[in-house]
Amino acid sequence: MWILGLTGSIGMGKSATARLFRALGVPVHDADAAVHALYRGKAVEPVEAAFPGVTRDGAIDRPALGARVLNDPEAMRRLEAIVHPLVRGEEETFLAAARAAGARLVVLDIPLLFETGGRERVDAIAVVSAPKAVQRTRVLDRPGMTEEKFAAILAKQMPDAEKRRRAHFVIDTGRGFAAAEHQVAGVVRALAGPGRQPG
Repeated sequence: MWILGLTGSIGMGKSATARLFRALGVPVHDADAAVHALYRGKAVEPVEAAFPGVTRDGAIDRPALGARVLNDPEAMRRLEAIVHPLVRGEEETFLAAARAAGARLVVLDIPLLFETGGRERVDAIAVVSAPKAVQRTRVLDRPGMTEEKFAAILAKQMPDAEKRRRAHFVIDTGRGFAAAEHQVAGVVRALAGPGRQPG
């Protein structure tokens, strides 16, 4: 079974690209979605203990938590030390189920794949990319996004050019949906076509 790591900086179209893989029948594990679920479940107690007052109605209030960690590297490290092992556990459960089902290819959708050492957990990497102007427009159109928040997020992410250099596949979402769909289909054929085995 091929394990493809899917990553890309904010605003590059990674979530839409993950949906294209799903549409072709490829199982996808979404690390962000796993975090959302954990913030309503297993992570609530340890995160609240580390950051008192960030729980609302039995779940982690993401904006409140974000305000506590965004510009505080030490607080971010403490949060990651709690959340990353829980996400890894969810990922392992997903991979075991996919193997049991006979999947030839799965996707691990990991926003900070390079930044968090995820390279060792995958067989190949696909980076979702787009021109800087497209990225900027997409991100600043998001509700609640500001130039300051955008800059803080970019500062935590490896530059797009470096991600592209390290990737096995680059999926350019700046050329429209049909072009991205064609590129995703090409990746699936390259990895899960007849006779292909993880390398």
